[in-house]
Amino acid sequence: MKSDRTADQMAGFAEFATETLATWHVPSAAVAVVKDGEVVLAEGFGVRTVPDGAPVNGLTLFAIGSCTKAFTGTSLGILVDDGKLDLDRPVREYLPEFRMHDPVASERITPRDLVCHRSGLPGHNSMWHHAPCTRGELLHRIRYLEPSADFRAAYQYQNLMFMAAGCLLERVSGRTWEEFVQQRILDPLGMSRTNFSVRASQASGNFAAPCHEKGGEVMEVPLTNIDAIGPAGSINSCAADMAQWLLLNLNKGRHGARQIISERAFREIHSPQMVVSEPLMHPELLYSSYGMGWIIQPYRGRLLVRHGGRIRGFSAMTSFMPHDNIGVSALSTVDIPTVPVPTILTYQVYERLLGLDRTPWGSRLTKEYEDLQKATEEAHSTVRAQRTAGTHLSHSLADYIGDFEHPGYGVVSIEAAEGGLQATFHGTTYPLDHCHYDSFEMAGDAFETRMTVSFFTDVQGRIASLAIPFEPAVAPIRFTRTPPGGPHQ
Repeated sequence: MKSDRTADQMAGFAEFATETLATWHVPSAAVAVVKDGEVVLAEGFGVRTVPDGAPVNGLTLFAIGSCTKAFTGTSLGILVDDGKLDLDRPVREYLPEFRMHDPVASERITPRDLVCHRSGLPGHNSMWHHAPCTRGELLHRIRYLEPSADFRAAYQYQNLMFMAAGCLLERVSGRTWEEFVQQRILDPLGMSRTNFSVRASQASGNFAAPCHEKGGEVMEVPLTNIDAIGPAGSINSCAADMAQWLLLNLNKGRHGARQIISERAFREIHSPQMVVSEPLMHPELLYSSYGMGWIIQPYRGRLLVRHGGRIRGFSAMTSFMPHDNIGVSALSTVDIPTVPVPTILTYQVYERLLGLDRTPWGSRLTKEYEDLQKATEEAHSTVRAQRTAGTHLSHSLADYIGDFEHPGYGVVSIEAAEGGLQATFHGTTYPLDHCHYDSFEMAGDAFETRMTVSFFTDVQGRIASLAIPFEPAVAPIRFTRTPPGGPHQ
């Protein structure tokens, strides 16, 4: 039950949330707030579907994206409590088939390393996004991905390592990642609405439709299935359930009379493991570090433990201030870069409950978003300006057609299309716009930038490979033409 003081502090927040949604053209959001062991708020704002859907409430499901990572980190901590896992023993002792491109990393990487982004591997997100692979197949393909830093030398945000942590958990526990999280976390907390797949959300009858902004227009988009990468980001939840998750984290692993995870394990999960080497953007937010599925960062002099989430159609922010006993989870539709709506709502709650003057996050993030859009447009213009006029292909169009394979990324199929070419990758087809010589531009909603596809010949002069800069931190990914009979699967 809210105290009179808390009620006064939160007065007007519903109006603020509604105004924020309107400003950012976001159809729906939900917010959970806990303070001093009590649920202060677990409500929805806006409508579930565009344009005339039912209102959002505290039980409406949203994808929480990478806020899932904290559930995976907590699951490893529970295994430590069970005496089944040592966070600092090599992963190969639990998962012998796990390999990385770097043999040193393969030999030395530990479960702790998997969940604090210091493997040496950059994102390589295009490798798994929409890939028709099982979790086990993705795990096998990691060995073919080029690192961009030495092992443990740099913080590089990574989804595949959290997926690998989920595979390790499955091997050690004898249960799937989904079963383990359900039985050891969700069920004890009473998080009955929370699920692991968009298929389950669709069947629930009360879920927010994912939305995407393009060219100033917000439109509904299909739900994105990321089951294979699940331990990194596939959980869907609601404000009511996320309030219970916040209470567990603030109550040092205890829920009611039951200790779900030991205080010692939670203390380690919530503690810095790796410095996050990012520039300071705002005076309220000082230098940050990464724990085990959480970012640890001061906010206006208070210790803040947080994590954002963003997948196509959804944005989220889950956070808590352990010394002030406050927690906030903000979920929304529309996958805007920098996760502005959940961020704005989250910091507004903290400043209200801490009695602080209000920071103009709305105007700040509006400018940042506009600057990002401008920089993206300028980058596209630069690429187009660098085209060499008057050039032509070295071969006839038919010579470029075929399947090209990379052992980690899979297959790119080049096909004829209305007098030109198109590329199909992970089930999505992209038109190829000729730039110059044997290079084409590939663009589509699956990418946040345009990419150049470059073809190369062998010593006989035949088109033998192509390269696409899917991961900007390493050299363009080279795909080799497959032999007759089709690509390797």
